Amino acid sequence: MATLSQSFRGRLVQPGDPTYDEDRRVWNGSVDRSPALIAHCTGVADVIEAVRFAAGPAAGLPVAVRGGGHSFPGQSVCDGGIVVDLSPLRGIRVDPDARTVRAQAGVLLGELDHETQAFGLAVPAGIVTHTGLAGLTLGGGIGWLMRKYGLTVDQLLSVDLVTADGSFVKADEDENPDLFWGVRGGGGNFGIVTEFTFRLNPLGPIVLAGPVIWPMSESARLLRFYREWITAVPDELTTAVVHRKAPTAPYIPARLQGKPVVMVVCCYAGPVEEGQEVLRPLREDAGTAPVLDLCTPKPFTEHQAMFDPSFPHGRWYYFKSCDVDRLTDKIIDSTAEHASRIVSPFTAFPIFQLGGAIARVGEDETAFGGRGAGHTFNINGTTEGPEGFEQERTWARGLWSALAPHQTGVYANFLMEEGEERVEQAYGPRKYRRLRELKRRYDPGNLFRLNQNIPPAATAPADTEPAPPAQTGPPAQTGPPAEAGPTKTGPLPES
Repeated sequence: MATLSQSFRGRLVQPGDPTYDEDRRVWNGSVDRSPALIAHCTGVADVIEAVRFAAGPAAGLPVAVRGGGHSFPGQSVCDGGIVVDLSPLRGIRVDPDARTVRAQAGVLLGELDHETQAFGLAVPAGIVTHTGLAGLTLGGGIGWLMRKYGLTVDQLLSVDLVTADGSFVKADEDENPDLFWGVRGGGGNFGIVTEFTFRLNPLGPIVLAGPVIWPMSESARLLRFYREWITAVPDELTTAVVHRKAPTAPYIPARLQGKPVVMVVCCYAGPVEEGQEVLRPLREDAGTAPVLDLCTPKPFTEHQAMFDPSFPHGRWYYFKSCDVDRLTDKIIDSTAEHASRIVSPFTAFPIFQLGGAIARVGEDETAFGGRGAGHTFNINGTTEGPEGFEQERTWARGLWSALAPHQTGVYANFLMEEGEERVEQAYGPRKYRRLRELKRRYDPGNLFRLNQNIPPAATAPADTEPAPPAQTGPPAQTGPPAEAGPTKTGPLPES
């Protein structure tokens, strides 16, 4: 560590240091890994030094990159390796006249919303405010504004990035456009993004948003109505159907707390009066009256934080996910049947409505895959700790398996460590080949492999320019990390 400490301005934390156990924790409490070094970066120079150290004196050790630490499988921490921690990088600068915002890689979604909503502007991004902006963006970015304005990557104007050899590059539509294409959905495979520039969109600050709730026994009936209703709703409306036991929360009446419910959570990105009319059939014509209607005019920032209490740091989370084209009768019946068997009061799975602006971007314009999908299932089994976790994980796998015949793809940000075949499924074979070639050019040694890994292509295609020389670093890996996570390969070098 001596080599790095001479040039590094941030904090370097090792096992035995007073803050080590706190610093190695991530959002998913089921992940317990012990890195050899945590490098808290205070600026781009620290990121460059950490990458050069990882590719040089520490070559061969796994490297994890942490923004908000919200990676479902915990890929923002590793055993026996180096964590490049970007959480100190929290700068945000809004230009309300140009309708752009610059945000550093450690920014959380709630922090971004706080700054942009001061000007009645927003970047479509996520549904939990303590999620890291960087990881969410690089995988695509779905959230409450996506049908009106598109994914988070569809707002991206440029990135600053540190490559595997420690070089600093910028990427946008004109400069390094191939790299800019890849970071819009291809994850952290090509380097460490230190800053993002986004287009801003007018919104709020008041929106019509919140859940409309029915007993879970109405699930199949409600989903059949919902399936037809959403075919006629405008792009201003984004919804998610959520099955769970009603949480213990101040806004839930005591008579409903802990009871199995199904809810349609709505966000209307347009005039409140128009939204009320769009939602009228859901409230009045669904066959059964809702038991609770919390879809009301409210600040957008309040709606963005609605799911925060349901996904706190430290709980044990397990996820399975898939895209489907349409909510067929078989999908609806399987969903309703498995939802009725939820045991944990913390398990809750949303079915996100896609389409709208997402589908109007060409499939080949960005690395993100699945723009034509109708819905994304995010099936998560959640417990307070290890007790009951295996039961919830088995339940999540059961619902996912029941949906297997109907799956059309998967959202990369919702994957656990599921292997190369599933990563390829997120992009499709043709786009995956293009991403592998891009990986070969920017990270031929696969230094950045603790992610939904895209291994570098073995050789350059015959009709392309020769690749730049490879940096000194670890040998290329041809597959993702093992299910059990990375393993320690040796002590941290001192020089």
